[in-house]
Amino acid sequence: MKYSNITQGLFISRPNRFIAKVNIDGEEQTVHVKNTGRCRELLKENAVVFLEKSSNPNRKTQYDLISIYKGDTLINMDSQSPNKVVGEWLAEGGFLKNPTLIKPEAAYGNSRLDFYLENENEKAFIEVKGVTLEVDGTARFPDAPTERGRKHLSELIRAKQNGYRAAAVFVIQMKGCKRFEPNDKTDPAFAQELKRAAENGVKIIALDCRVTQNSIKIDKEIPVRL
Repeated sequence: MKYSNITQGLFISRPNRFIAKVNIDGEEQTVHVKNTGRCRELLKENAVVFLEKSSNPNRKTQYDLISIYKGDTLINMDSQSPNKVVGEWLAEGGFLKNPTLIKPEAAYGNSRLDFYLENENEKAFIEVKGVTLEVDGTARFPDAPTERGRKHLSELIRAKQNGYRAAAVFVIQMKGCKRFEPNDKTDPAFAQELKRAAENGVKIIALDCRVTQNSIKIDKEIPVRL
């Protein structure tokens, strides 16, 4: 996926989950943060950020913060981008070959899973999680406890038991990670449920991405360690 009207700035502060203060061309601007996660390891004072300027002049905030440098690594922070790049990946046959149907936001059980897809022979449910946390070359999820995430894994297990293919896809919103692991220190219950999902036949997939100032695209699968 691609962005337009990209502007560079320097991060100043984050007053709340939804907005940040950014220095753009010497002027402090209030911008929308497209990620409600903590992202504390990323949002450091004077970090270089990239923003997309809105074409809507009536918006309260004219910019969306979409990516940030952590050292030499550019990390996409847009929480909407993982589903969009996975949609592109699925259309290219990334999970099922020659898909005949790809349906976003598909109801299953008591949840909505991110994708339902079919081809001539198979039916599948996919749940997508974006990953921005990297520690010593390892991508980790989540960066905060997620009861909703555990619920989605339980639904994937149920779907697999009912004859569907099922996968949890972790989109690593950067390059350079050697592996993916659940963040068991932050959310041990999620880590346990992810292991249970794998034991019950749910495919656990981690995909890294090529990130530029104005784009993000899935690149390759990296190892998963549970």
